[in-house]
Amino acid sequence: MTELSEDFAALQAEHDKLKRRAARNERTQFARGLMQGILSMLRPGDVVLDCGANVGAVTGPLAETGATVHAFEPDPFAFAKLSDRVAGMENVVLHNAAVGVAAGKVHLMRAANFDANPMAGSVKSTVITGGRNIDEAQGATIEVAMIALPDLIREIAADKGEVAFLKMDIEGAELALLEHMQAHGLFDLVRLTVAETHENKFRELRPRFVALRAAVAEHHPVTRVNLDWI
Repeated sequence: MTELSEDFAALQAEHDKLKRRAARNERTQFARGLMQGILSMLRPGDVVLDCGANVGAVTGPLAETGATVHAFEPDPFAFAKLSDRVAGMENVVLHNAAVGVAAGKVHLMRAANFDANPMAGSVKSTVITGGRNIDEAQGATIEVAMIALPDLIREIAADKGEVAFLKMDIEGAELALLEHMQAHGLFDLVRLTVAETHENKFRELRPRFVALRAAVAEHHPVTRVNLDWI
């Protein structure tokens, strides 16, 4: 009986793993299709905000539309790669900074295995404590600038009428920003907002993520605010 129970548990675990993988693949395919639609809608004169640009995999295609792209990346390693990726693109404005509700200085923390694989590790760099497999030792953090994203959104909207596209992949820092945008009507100033949420990385924040998703879904269609970016 014990062996049967163990076999069943192993099969259940494998089944759950396959379901999670299938869900990730589905989200990836959806995001790729959405990205093509985004690129099709952008024109020169539009302003785009790429928050968590990393090494420029999204920034580059966005810039190729002719839109003005503000790319934010706080990790020095990724920012160097990003700078190389968009070198010569005059419509890209680079910011070696994090984004948040308010401007200031924050400490950037990297993945515990960053040194072994900086290219893969840089996508996990975060300014939010409590993340899974993050090195939070005092000597391992990097002080970086933080730009007040709500102020920039208002500034661009006042000048251009709207922000054409806002993408957030900022490893947990999106929670406070998205809550602030929902509370202060800032989604109305952006044609399309997409964000990858990180409730699986920050388990203590899961109740807030659940509440955020409910509030956003109640007030905005997925064609205006999509929290399933990947």
